[in-house]
Amino acid sequence: MSEILFGQAYYLRFDPKLWEAMQPYPPLGALYAAGYLRQRGYDVAFFDAMLAESEQEWAQALDREKPRFAVLYEDNFNYLTKMCLLRMRQAAMTMIDMARARGCTVIVCSSDASDHAEDYLARGAHFILVGEGEETLGELMDRLTGRTDTPFDAIRSLAFPDPETRNRVVFTPRRPVLKDLDALPWPAWDLADIAHYQDVWHRRYGYFSINMVTSRGCPFHCNWCAKPIWGQRYHARSPDDVAAEMQWLSDQYQPDHLWFMDDMMGIKPGWLARLADLVEEKNLRLPFKCLNRADLLLRDGEIDALRRAGCQIVWTGVESGSQQILDAMDKGTTVEQVREASRRLHEAGIEVGFFLQFGYPGETRGDIAKTFALVRECRPDQIGVSVSYPLPGTPFYEAVKTQLGAKQNWIDSDDLDMMYRGPFTTAFYRKLHRVLHKEFRARKAWDHLRGAVRRPAQLRKKHLREAAVMAYHTATLPLARLQMKRLARVPHEGIEPLPVLMTPNEAATPSPF
Repeated sequence: MSEILFGQAYYLRFDPKLWEAMQPYPPLGALYAAGYLRQRGYDVAFFDAMLAESEQEWAQALDREKPRFAVLYEDNFNYLTKMCLLRMRQAAMTMIDMARARGCTVIVCSSDASDHAEDYLARGAHFILVGEGEETLGELMDRLTGRTDTPFDAIRSLAFPDPETRNRVVFTPRRPVLKDLDALPWPAWDLADIAHYQDVWHRRYGYFSINMVTSRGCPFHCNWCAKPIWGQRYHARSPDDVAAEMQWLSDQYQPDHLWFMDDMMGIKPGWLARLADLVEEKNLRLPFKCLNRADLLLRDGEIDALRRAGCQIVWTGVESGSQQILDAMDKGTTVEQVREASRRLHEAGIEVGFFLQFGYPGETRGDIAKTFALVRECRPDQIGVSVSYPLPGTPFYEAVKTQLGAKQNWIDSDDLDMMYRGPFTTAFYRKLHRVLHKEFRARKAWDHLRGAVRRPAQLRKKHLREAAVMAYHTATLPLARLQMKRLARVPHEGIEPLPVLMTPNEAATPSPF
């Protein structure tokens, strides 16, 4: 039995697309919080929803541990938790019910709960940790266990029902985010069933990947990006602390690959170079993936530092091939920077991933054509395609909130519902998603085949599979493009269609239509 049971409501099983992809990672947010409380002398246990079958396994954990306190602490480093998917919200509410039924004091920390504290409290949660949670949770637990007599309303970043009226929620002032991240204990890795993760990865891919973070937050101002946890702040661990954890993970679990989950890795000048020096000095070089910005990658020495540190692929938030759309988003990057960063990364032997976003207000068929053209030109190694997603607290949300209906969050990551009156309909953007992926996969298969065709002796079964993939997508692409073209003319139900005519300059861009 344990005094505190940590859990979280991100069940990979409830997201069909990602369950099929099967690339699970332990929830760092909950493991950090568990490590923090354990350092303060609390007895903690951990329930991992990532590979669980259903909420019933949470009920079993509650019955096994019999905790006084149930803490639903979402992994705020996982961007999907920031999207507040409806299936995961439903799971969180069910888990609250289960904990309340067993007499637990229920505490919740997540992006969704920070944005919708009233809903979680109404469902039965006793306290919401608003924003970054470790310090708030520590002070709250000290009060609940009698270590202190601090009034609840004196604990910053806390939300709870008003004890007098019960129909009002008390929100205490926000606390500053943590600056000295090296002072935090590392995630409580021993609480996670790492052997289960190793088995899943080895069976599916033949290697094992594990996750880390080197920083918290993002200082940039993309007007569609929600930041309910860290706001506009950014703080990084020291490269020395990161390298020490890399060494420990390598010794303890022998990973073959790392995923740095930061919103933005290595913003501080010289940070990546120092990490690369340590990796080389300690012989810690492991392939890893990370996120970065095109403009930051163009700073002197950044890409070379990534190469030396072991970077396999850099994902960049490209969003659009139209400068007009990037400017409207307050992205702060240029299409030319994307081209140059992609070229330099490829020259350094580092793969490139593009995050692409369609459906931003004002987007035209010409803007979409420019994005397709950028993908063809830069030839990224991987792409991720989404549509603009209104989240509370963003200027984008404020601009479109009057157009939102009852559904304001996706059910799962493959939903792609246009929840506001975007330039085109949901059906159009879902078809666009398929067209772009067909074109991308056919081109990627051809790139893989070209070298083998020149050297017939090196042909293998995998090249036959690549040929089949290329043939399938090439054959089905014309019909998909035709369907997308027709859907571009379909107006939103009940409203006038937005103008989608191309200017002469736009018409000169190679078009997917």
